[in-house]
Amino acid sequence: MPGVLDATSRNDALRKMANGPLDILVVGGGITGAGAALDAASRGLRVGLVESRDLAAGTSSRSSKLIHGGLRYLEQRDFKLVREALRERDLLVSKLAPHLVRPLPFLYPLYKKVVERPYVGAGLVLYDAMEGTKRPVPHHRHLTARGALGRAPALRPERLAGAMVYYDAQVDDARHTLTVARTAAAHEAIIVTRASATELLRSADGTRVTGARVRDEETGRTLDVAARAVVVCAGVWTDPVHEAGGVRAGYQVRMSKGVHLVMPRSAIDASTGMIIRTEKSVLFFIPWGDDRWIVGTTDTDWTGDRAEPAATGEDVDYILAQANRVLEKPLTRSDVTGVYAGLRPLVAAAEGTPTTKLSREHVVDAPVPGLVSIAGGKFTTYRLMARDVIDAAVAGFEGEPVPESVTDQLPLLGADGLPAVRASARRIAEDYDVPTDAVEHLITRYGSLVTEVLGHIRRDRSLSGRLADGYPYLRAEVAYAVSHEGALHVEDVLARRVRLLIESPDAGVSAAPEVGAIMGSLLGWGRRRRAAEVRRYVEFAETSAEALRSPAGLPPAPAAGKLAVPA
Repeated sequence: MPGVLDATSRNDALRKMANGPLDILVVGGGITGAGAALDAASRGLRVGLVESRDLAAGTSSRSSKLIHGGLRYLEQRDFKLVREALRERDLLVSKLAPHLVRPLPFLYPLYKKVVERPYVGAGLVLYDAMEGTKRPVPHHRHLTARGALGRAPALRPERLAGAMVYYDAQVDDARHTLTVARTAAAHEAIIVTRASATELLRSADGTRVTGARVRDEETGRTLDVAARAVVVCAGVWTDPVHEAGGVRAGYQVRMSKGVHLVMPRSAIDASTGMIIRTEKSVLFFIPWGDDRWIVGTTDTDWTGDRAEPAATGEDVDYILAQANRVLEKPLTRSDVTGVYAGLRPLVAAAEGTPTTKLSREHVVDAPVPGLVSIAGGKFTTYRLMARDVIDAAVAGFEGEPVPESVTDQLPLLGADGLPAVRASARRIAEDYDVPTDAVEHLITRYGSLVTEVLGHIRRDRSLSGRLADGYPYLRAEVAYAVSHEGALHVEDVLARRVRLLIESPDAGVSAAPEVGAIMGSLLGWGRRRRAAEVRRYVEFAETSAEALRSPAGLPPAPAAGKLAVPA
């Protein structure tokens, strides 16, 4: 079946990759790597992708969940980046991924009527103009102070002079990355997770990269993968990959940490997203699902562990303090149910330059023949980044020319036939004997692939139940994560296939045994392995919750208690 990443056939995928040779070997399974694999495979090239952890395990599951033009980059006069991002946003909303990327209104409060309204208004006129005439989102609007409070009663009324409303778009970043990778697989790309590129292979004279040595992190065995070009899309891991390969690249990656808080919708009385200026950057209030907010972000240098960047209590307090500058009812740590941190891979500038001044545009480098790498960029412009890095990789290919990128014409899996599937939600619910709201939930996550998920319920009625009380996820989604989405561990499901890690006050710990049981039945896990998987997830969730612990001497926040392993 096209686009299936079946965890049970992973060994076959590794064997096929080793039997090569490939045209392109992509290193890195974030949004840029997945996009590069899709771009290359859809040009008719033989493609493999290896990711040392899970798809979207790093930055690509820890973003602001926005597809946006970057309104604040207008102030930095980064017009090229804004124009490109707006075009990509509209392409994703209207054609490539309408099941995953949805328009979202934002309120921009104004506090200096005489100066701020014309200044911000002019910026939004330019923002709209850059988008062009064919637009899937509305134009910006001016609001009075009363109109602003009607949409966001949570705002302090004093000093409020009015507001602007403009539109960007929202996405589940991890699910989008997974869908791009699956679309690449539908075009015959070989996708293997938990497999690390440990060494670059060289030609006999050492002048050319000819592939990579890959270690299977599940078994420890190694294999050599030959490729005409290796494409490094490793984000914040780019420098270590270069160093391990003995390569001196033309740039370095500087890591910037972004922290976000998750809280219930009841904590902030507003019917729209909001954006406010801070001394350092901007702060977003982003609706997430029907009953949560994501609030953030920070932008600070990070020199610690790339694998698990840590949010601190100071990060939490900073976000709360910035939010409380404009909110009538102050937020406290007790309002926060989750926190997550991600790292932006910014292109290094002169030492001492604040990360907020570094460009979000990407850089492509070809330091030696047969090797190309990319860094920088934004989630929104991943398709352009993928196109550019594959263009650079195939530039040295001999023989017939490689076709140009076609991904601007290629809807992602689940997009084809979406209007008909949405219109048929009630009939599908009747056919599979599940509630209509369950089908509607699945359509927002899988689009026209909804019946693939429901097929698990037809085979096993026990999978029709909710995975966790108060959340829309079905047990069938766990089975589907294994059979079609390559999930190998409980963490893969709870952190990225469903989002209970950041949405649930207990970080999904109470659902971990159920996830382990469903996965174990499909992957042949015994009781010991299932228990180990649950313990491993609890430890992972505990690390994620660390920042919510109160400083010494103060009582802990209710959401930050010790996470217990379920019996």
